[in-house]
Amino acid sequence: MDQRPYNIVTASLFLIIAVLHLLRIIFGWPARIGGLDIPLWLSWVALLVTGALAWFGFRRWRRRRRPAPNPVAA
Repeated sequence: MDQRPYNIVTASLFLIIAVLHLLRIIFGWPARIGGLDIPLWLSWVALLVTGALAWFGFRRWRRRRRPAPNPVAA
């Protein structure tokens, strides 16, 4: 897979996960994994991490779209 599609796909997935964490925070949805209740504060941490990863992925995707400047000045 080329780097540009990889960046947009992973950034989109991280954005979806960040939105789901934000919805859990807003609506107070419970989360349970294997009988273990996941505290709501953990969604704040996950929101920050996944939001930052999405932002970095989209930012990298945008930078890769621009052509590189010509290092040789005429």
